[in-house]
Amino acid sequence: MNASVGFAQALDGREAGLKAAHKALNQLGANTPGLALVIASHQYQPREVLNGVTSLLGDLPMIGFSSPAGLTGDGHHPHAVTVALLSGGFEADTLWFPGYAQSGRETAAKVEQHVSARVERQSMLFFADGFNGDAEQFCGGITSELNATGALSSGDLHTGNTYQMTGSQTGTGGLVAAFLRGNLKIGVGYDHGWDPVGNQFRVTRSRGFWLRTLDGRPASETYSSLFGYPARDWAFPPLSHLARLYPLGVEQGESLVVRAPIRVEADGSFRMNATIRDGIDAFLLVGSRAACERAARQATQQALLQLGNAKPALALVLVDVAWQMLLKAQPGAEITAVQEILGKHVPVAGGYTLGQVISTQGTAPKFLNQHIVVIVFGEAEQK
Repeated sequence: MNASVGFAQALDGREAGLKAAHKALNQLGANTPGLALVIASHQYQPREVLNGVTSLLGDLPMIGFSSPAGLTGDGHHPHAVTVALLSGGFEADTLWFPGYAQSGRETAAKVEQHVSARVERQSMLFFADGFNGDAEQFCGGITSELNATGALSSGDLHTGNTYQMTGSQTGTGGLVAAFLRGNLKIGVGYDHGWDPVGNQFRVTRSRGFWLRTLDGRPASETYSSLFGYPARDWAFPPLSHLARLYPLGVEQGESLVVRAPIRVEADGSFRMNATIRDGIDAFLLVGSRAACERAARQATQQALLQLGNAKPALALVLVDVAWQMLLKAQPGAEITAVQEILGKHVPVAGGYTLGQVISTQGTAPKFLNQHIVVIVFGEAEQK
């Protein structure tokens, strides 16, 4: 199994996509790719990116998503297109599910239908819209037999602009999936760098994706009293987006689940991308660079452990957009931490996301906020 990664920055998406695909193909040499993964800046027109990439890759199975920046072994690349190619003894087919934003449950049913048509074991890698659609509902509709891993595409937090792409289609509100079969082993690790700091609130009013009040006050007022900025300022950039840096740890059984706002609305409520029940306790979480670097190393170790004796060929790193905000002064610090464990010889590609999905053995997939997910692809050793 072989892999390569190319990235390029250009004024328009077509040129950036073309150059990135060209670099990746050159590095792959004589090997024939079986799957392409594309991470493109949300500032490009998705159709242009797709045209640039497919003009070289043809009808190669491909899925991709928008992100504020791409990640490679060389670090962090804003306004760029990143293309990762994987070749080896596996098969991939890709599908576009345009109705994800309308119903996560129906999309999950369609995925299940597609999977059940084949007898051999499959893994699914997917990217879905991060602003529209219910990822938890989608996860709940996937049976535990399907190993589903993925992320929610990110983009302009102010306008909610994000896109997904597959071989011939691109758009918003959809889900793209690659179904992988054959001689391919996948190791997945995940972790986050946010810890409770002692402040506890009761969720007193929540409707759908909107968290209205904490302790009976608008959510922005609660944050205003904690951080000192006037409540009305939280409804405007940069604070409306920086709220993601301070997520809530919500009690779910024995553990705390991280739930992070996408933005603060004009009425002071938090727009989430997972629902939070009324009447439960939530704790303020704060992240640090050291904790995030530690989480990146642990996630990589976990992924390699799952890979067992297979040799890693490619690492796909899906990082919550909050990490980009937190590591602004040290862009790409998470990739350096991943490479400390992985080594610099393994190609790395990735991007920033608005949520991550992982599958744990024997249970339905789980929706996460604020995590780093490291997916390592390898080939099982031939005996």
